[in-house]
Amino acid sequence: QVQLVQSGGGLVQAGGSLRLSCAASGSIFRINTMGWYRQSPGKQREIVAVFTSGGDTNYADSVKGRFTISRTNAKNTVDLQMNSLKPEDTAVYYCNLRGISGYKSLEVWGQGTLVTVSS
Repeated sequence: QVQLVQSGGGLVQAGGSLRLSCAASGSIFRINTMGWYRQSPGKQREIVAVFTSGGDTNYADSVKGRFTISRTNAKNTVDLQMNSLKPEDTAVYYCNLRGISGYKSLEVWGQGTLVTVSS
């Protein structure tokens, strides 16, 4: 059983910073992708920043230069450092993992955490 537990989030003023963290527990043979998505009211869930299977990063254009994703493989943890936050960044942020556990492919989502950026 694999579980993702998120921490962080909250309320911050525009221009401020916030850090999200996601820790994976359970037996994971290999992580293919791990990162962050977000969803705002009336919009579909979108990629924010992820590590690909090749170890590269994939950022949404809207967050490039402001957000930084980092990963600690030993702890199966991924962080998202968010700087220069804008009201448009307000959303529920979800951690996502795709990988292999017990020779089975899986996709797991975190519980989601609300980030609110005030003007």
